[in-house]
Amino acid sequence: MRSDDVPASRIVSELVARLDGDRVSVGDLLGHLEGRALGLILLILSLPICIPNVPGISTLFGLLLIGPALQMIFGAKSLWMPGFVKKWSFKGEHLRGALKACGAILRKIEVLAKPRMRAMTRRPAMIYAGVQTLVMALILILPMPGANIIPGVAVVLTGLGVLQRDGLFILLSIPVAAGAMAWVVIFFKYVVEAVMWVCGQAQMLLAKMM
Repeated sequence: MRSDDVPASRIVSELVARLDGDRVSVGDLLGHLEGRALGLILLILSLPICIPNVPGISTLFGLLLIGPALQMIFGAKSLWMPGFVKKWSFKGEHLRGALKACGAILRKIEVLAKPRMRAMTRRPAMIYAGVQTLVMALILILPMPGANIIPGVAVVLTGLGVLQRDGLFILLSIPVAAGAMAWVVIFFKYVVEAVMWVCGQAQMLLAKMM
């Protein structure tokens, strides 16, 4: 079986077996993914975000997703990551647990993906997919509640689409990504309104005191 034909869920299981340290660095993770398809990298970096069992993982993996997003936009052949980012690390136990859960999810959904609507998996459509992934990565970095699951799902759909050359999955990622952006807009709208209300109440209180 060629490496391209190996199911993503099996690759994830093999990755779990190799990441056996107490702490796993970003460099170790990317080293094991070197030479793999871009879609698989997107899946590995986005699926754990959808399983909220690792504190702070959405921010870290959101930062890591910037690299693949830029690779998609500019059509680069290899993934580049700054040296200082490769030194970042997290608990191996937490990461392995998240990846095991990811493998179980992949086994259920990867059977639905197949080559179709291939124009959506090539340039210039890939440029849009890269821009969308970059926006999702930036949303993941934001310190706000509920800002990880929806953009994480959008990137998972994009990753499956790229990996399996399935344009339908990439199309499905578009409304999910739109939902993520809508959530951010709504959240900050209410935050701004709440801050203005508090400021107004404070001004009224000061006015009464004076």
